[in-house]
Amino acid sequence: MDNYTKRISEKMAQHEVLLARNNEPEEETNGLFTRYKQPVLTAAHTPLFWRYDMDEKTNPYFMERIGMNGVFNAGALKWNGKYILVARVEGADRKSFFAVAESPNGIDQFRFWDYPITMPDTEDPATNIYDMRLTVHEDGWIYGIFCAERHDPKAPAGDLSSATATAGIARTKDLNQWERLPDLQTKGQQRNVVLHPEFLNGKYALYTRPQDGFIDAGSGGGIGWTLVDDIAHAVVKEEKIIDYRYYHTIKELKNGEGPHPIKTSKGWLHLAHGVRGCAAGMRYVLYLYMTSLEDPSKLIASPGGYCMAPEGEERIGDVSNVLFCNGWIAEEDGKVFIYYASSDTRMHVATSTVDKLVDYCLNTPADGLTTSASVETLKKQIEKNLTILRNK
Repeated sequence: MDNYTKRISEKMAQHEVLLARNNEPEEETNGLFTRYKQPVLTAAHTPLFWRYDMDEKTNPYFMERIGMNGVFNAGALKWNGKYILVARVEGADRKSFFAVAESPNGIDQFRFWDYPITMPDTEDPATNIYDMRLTVHEDGWIYGIFCAERHDPKAPAGDLSSATATAGIARTKDLNQWERLPDLQTKGQQRNVVLHPEFLNGKYALYTRPQDGFIDAGSGGGIGWTLVDDIAHAVVKEEKIIDYRYYHTIKELKNGEGPHPIKTSKGWLHLAHGVRGCAAGMRYVLYLYMTSLEDPSKLIASPGGYCMAPEGEERIGDVSNVLFCNGWIAEEDGKVFIYYASSDTRMHVATSTVDKLVDYCLNTPADGLTTSASVETLKKQIEKNLTILRNK
C-alpha cells in the first residue's frame, strides 16, 4: 500500500469510528423528554468522498476540495423500517442542499446516502433551498416543502443582501426521484410552510407563516392556516392565524410550525419554534400546542413558555442561541423521536412519548402575558404542593 492509499485508509477508518459511535441518553431529564449526549449528524458525518478528491494526481496533498460547513434543520420520517432524515447540508460556499441520512434505530449510526438529492428547479431557479418539512400525505405521495431563497429583484443596485423567501414544493415516492411543483403562490413572503397529512373537506391544508420581509415577520400575526384546491398549483386565497404572536413572550418576533402535527386521540399535537430578541441577538426555542381533531385550525391547548431551549454547546454555532425542529417521528407504540438542530450547525435527537407530550399540552398553564398573572399561577401550584406536603 503506497503512502497516499494509506492516508485514505486511515482517514476512512477514523470516519467509521464516528459513524458507528453509540449515543447515550443524558441522565438529567425534565420528565417531558430525554436528550442524547452526541449530535446525530454534523458536517464531519458527511461522506469523505464528498469532501476529498481521492485521486493523487489531482489532489497530491490530500486536502478537502469541497468543504461542508454544517448539517441541520432536517425533515424526518420512518420509511422501509429505517429512520430517515432529509437534512439541510450547507457547504463552505454557503449553498445548502438536501441529503438523505438513515439510521437503524433513530438514535445513532446515521449514514448519508451516496448522493445528495437532485432537486429540480422551477422556471425561476432559486439561489438557495433549505429546511424541508416532510409529509406522507393520504394522497399517496411524500411531500417536501422547503424555503426557496432568491435575490430580491427589487433590491437597489449594489444591494446583495436583500432576498425573497417562497415555499418550494416537491413530491416523491422513493426519496430519490423528486417532482418539483410550482412554488406556493401567496401575497407576501413565506417560510416554514408545512403540509397537513390529511385532506380537509377534500382540500390540501397548509400551515403557513406570513411575513413582510425575508427576515422579519412584520405584520404577520403568527402561524397561519390555509386550504388549497390543488397542491400542484397551490394558491393561498384565504389565510387565518391559528397561533398568534404576543408581546414579551418566547414568540414575540416570530413563530413557525415545525414538522407536521401528530394525530392523537385528544387532538393534533404541534411542535413549533418561537423567536424573541435579546442582547445577544435572536433566541430560538421550541414549544408545543394542540388543535382540534374536528377542526385542525382551532387552538385547544397552548402551554406557556418553551418546552426546549438551547443548552451548553447547543448554544454555540454559526447562528448561536438557536434550537430549530422541522422533523419528528411518532412510532406506533407512542414513542416520539424529536430531531432538532442547534445553532444552524448540527442535528440532535431527544425522545418522548405521545402521552407525555399531550399531557404537557393539556395540563401546563398557559402564558398569562403579565408578571402578575405568572406569579398568581405559580402561587396556586405552590399552595397546592405545600398542602400535599403538609398532609404527608
